[in-house]
Amino acid sequence: MAGRRADRIANRVQEEITRLLREGVPDERVGNVSVIGVTVNDDLTCATIRWLPFGGIGDRVAIAEGLKTVAPYLRGPVGRSLGIRHSPELRFELDRNVEYAARMDDLFASLPKPVEDDS
Repeated sequence: MAGRRADRIANRVQEEITRLLREGVPDERVGNVSVIGVTVNDDLTCATIRWLPFGGIGDRVAIAEGLKTVAPYLRGPVGRSLGIRHSPELRFELDRNVEYAARMDDLFASLPKPVEDDS
């Protein structure tokens, strides 16, 4: 049951973080960021937000530093939006799944094609 609640909270955190980032944050390094997904641990103390630069463009290191800086600023509005007593700690993590999938596609494309036997 706790897992289902954590999933519902994660969805709401994703919506709220997306809204807050779209409206603007007080750090110019955090420009266009796409929130890919959010996971919240079962005791609701920590939310991990996976992100990518919008369109894949941007200095990922600078964006990561900016997100780390604004995380405490975002925690209050997220908690108020959720209506829970203790807002989860917000941790931002670069989502590497897209890069991994692209690398796997390249590897599969580089494999030799099977030779068909006509006998």
